Amino acid sequence: MSASPGQSELEALIDSALKEALRIGASAADAAVTVDSGLSVTVRLGEVETLEYHRDRGLGITVYLGQRKGSATTSDVSWPAVAETVAKAVSIARYAAEDAYAGLPDPESLAFGYPDLDLSHPWALEADEAIGLARESEAAALAYDKRVTNSEGASIGTHSGIKVYGNTLGFIGGFPSTYYSLSCVVVGSQDEQMERDYWYTSSRTREGLEDPASVGRTAAERTVRRLGATRIATTRAPVLYTPELARGLIGHFLAAIRGGNQYRKSSFLLDAAGTQVFPSFVQMHEQPHVPRGLGSAPFDGEGCQTRDRALVRDGVLDGYVLNTYAARKLGLKTTGNAGGVHNLSVAPGPLDFDGLVRRMHRGLVVTELMGQGVNGVTGDYSRGAAGFWVEDGAIVRPVNEITIAGNLKDMLRQVVAVGSDVDRRGSLQTGSILVEEMTIAGE
Repeated sequence: MSASPGQSELEALIDSALKEALRIGASAADAAVTVDSGLSVTVRLGEVETLEYHRDRGLGITVYLGQRKGSATTSDVSWPAVAETVAKAVSIARYAAEDAYAGLPDPESLAFGYPDLDLSHPWALEADEAIGLARESEAAALAYDKRVTNSEGASIGTHSGIKVYGNTLGFIGGFPSTYYSLSCVVVGSQDEQMERDYWYTSSRTREGLEDPASVGRTAAERTVRRLGATRIATTRAPVLYTPELARGLIGHFLAAIRGGNQYRKSSFLLDAAGTQVFPSFVQMHEQPHVPRGLGSAPFDGEGCQTRDRALVRDGVLDGYVLNTYAARKLGLKTTGNAGGVHNLSVAPGPLDFDGLVRRMHRGLVVTELMGQGVNGVTGDYSRGAAGFWVEDGAIVRPVNEITIAGNLKDMLRQVVAVGSDVDRRGSLQTGSILVEEMTIAGE
């Protein structure tokens, strides 16, 4: 195979691997191959700290002998290595236990016709230019305020790849994609206190990235605002999650409604489909076919159709996030979510961030969370936090070294508002989220 195989070559490789699996005894099989390349640069205090080129490739195949399943992978996509990998998968399947739910997706769920979502926008970024962009971002941060005294670096990364998936039901499909990001992290100091903060931008296109200097200035501004932070007395009060942290809150909800956690009965939202999970004003939609979307996908990791769906309608959970196996375990149909959700958006409300602060009146704005104190089974939630204290509808001071606690099931039901300040830098997009009340542990 050539040094940089194209999509047609990868499709031919998948076709050959599937035929080989059937030839040596598999009753069914599916396989995926990826080829990725990119550049990563980190600059710290004007000096190049890391400079890495990467070029990765790999193929994975899963074979079925009836209801017995075996899988194997290889990073060598030459035909002899692929043929050996197929043989290993078949050998593993011979020793596997039978699983009544194992097997390929139902043919009618496959995406035999799928759209071009315009996900690939190559950028021939050379090392010198990448270093210059990272330096520009960091320099803007360091020049923003004399209290910005150190840097943890500015980084820029590029990714370009092709993924092809196929199975013995006759489906073979693939698509190229690109992803670019730029970030900056700086440290501020004042009165022997040090704080750090960051900012980043990401896009599928070069043009979609924020200006490097703007990224640096935003990182510096966020850092300076945190200087002078103090602890607060333990209390119960409203908590406002900024958009980048609200995404994590919705992420806990998504984990709870994934099929695997449902059939394992390890979810605080067990059997919650069709029930009120959020207040009635909350709406969530998945839109996999947004052109250039960071979470867009013409088909999922099993070749199944991805389609628009309302995940939460008027606060009611419309259904779970399912791949084929989980769907069969639950007696349902796949939702085209093998590999996760695609462009999930929480419908914004009318208030921007400042409006939410005014509505909150008194409480905590959370801008950083630490620790992993989340129990997905019980919903118990306890995280170290930092942010800003609000009095009379205005931010009055930064706070740190506190803990916020509650139960996720209650927190979701106690969402008071979703902001219009939507963070669009990912596959899960939401504005700030205001929770009615949580325990805030301080002094």
